Amino acid sequence: MRARLLFRDKKILANGAIVEMVIWQLPAASADRPHGYKYRPYYGKGGRRLVGYDNERSKGDHKHVGQREERYQFVSIDQLIEDFLTDIERVEAKQCAK
Repeated sequence: MRARLLFRDKKILANGAIVEMVIWQLPAASADRPHGYKYRPYYGKGGRRLVGYDNERSKGDHKHVGQREERYQFVSIDQLIEDFLTDIERVEAKQCAK
């Protein structure tokens, strides 16, 4: 059995930023992906990633915000999307404050 695409969406915002979310359900859980999902929400502008979440092999669940990379505690797909959108709001608020 192959991975099954659950969700794919890509938007280009008025400010030129790209928001893309791709989520797959894997045929089986693994040590790196015990929840059974592979995902890669992305937010970037001008060819630069500003926020990204992923769970590539050997790294497990983690997120990138600016230059910082940190572990991410996966709870659910809904929580993943909520956390991702919250990080986008924080990044945008910081950029507007400059």
